[in-house]
Amino acid sequence: MTSIKAVLFDFDGTLSTLRAGWEETMAPFMLESIAGERRLTPEESAALAKEIADYIDQSTGIQTIFQMRWLAAKVAETGWNREVLGEWAYKAEYNRRLLLNVQRRIDDLQAGRLSPTDYLMKGSEAFLEALERHGIEMYVASGTDHPDVVNEAKVLGVQRYFKEIAGAPVGRADCSKEKVMSDLLEQKGFRGDELAIIGDGKVEIRIARENGALALGLASDEHTREGVNPVKHARLLAAGAERIAGDFSDTAAWLDWLGIKES
Repeated sequence: MTSIKAVLFDFDGTLSTLRAGWEETMAPFMLESIAGERRLTPEESAALAKEIADYIDQSTGIQTIFQMRWLAAKVAETGWNREVLGEWAYKAEYNRRLLLNVQRRIDDLQAGRLSPTDYLMKGSEAFLEALERHGIEMYVASGTDHPDVVNEAKVLGVQRYFKEIAGAPVGRADCSKEKVMSDLLEQKGFRGDELAIIGDGKVEIRIARENGALALGLASDEHTREGVNPVKHARLLAAGAERIAGDFSDTAAWLDWLGIKES
C-alpha cells in the first residue's frame, strides 16, 4: 500500500459538531417555504416531510446553495406558496436561522463556558497531531461558506493543522471539495493514490473514488461525538467508502488505514 502524503478532510460532521442539528433547521424551513399559506392535509404533510427528509439525506455534503436550488424548484413546482424566492434568498434565510444556534455555541466557547473538545469529534486532535508528526499535509474542504468554516476552525483551535481551508465561495455555486482535490492533483503534483479523503457524506467519498484517492468514511454521531451512526454508515458504505469508523479514537487504526507506520 502506498503511504498517503496528504489528507483532505470534510469539516462539519467530520471534525466539527458546531453545526450539528442543521437538518433540524433545514427541514422545517423547507416545509414552511414549500407549503406557504396552504393548509396541508395530513397525507400531504407526511408525504412532503418524507420527500424533504429523503432529499436532505441524499444531498448531505453538497454546497448549501444546491440544496436551496432544489427548494426553489420545489416551491415553484407545487405552486402552494405564491412567493417563490431565488436560491440565494432561500440560502440567506436558512443561514440566518442556522447561525443563531451556531453563534450561541461559539459564544459559549469564547466565554470559556465550554471547551473545543465539546465540539470536536472524539480523538480528532490526537489524530491531527499524529498526522502532523508524520509530515502529512492536511487540507479542509467544506460546503459551508468560506469565512464561516475558517472562523469555526479557528474557534475550535484546529486551524493551525491545515495548509489550506476551503469553504464554499461566497456568492458562487462552485464545489469547493472538487476544486481542492483538483488543485492537489494538478497544481501540487500529488498522485491520486497519495491522497486520502475523510468525510461523513457521500460527496467526498465519490470525489475520492473518482480520483483514485483513498476514501475513508466517518459515520459520526454528531450529538455524542463518538460511536457509529448507522444511517451514515449505510450511506457511506453505499457510496464506496473503503473503511468506516464512528470517530477518531483509535489513532493507530486510522494511521494503519493510511499506510503510516508508527516508529
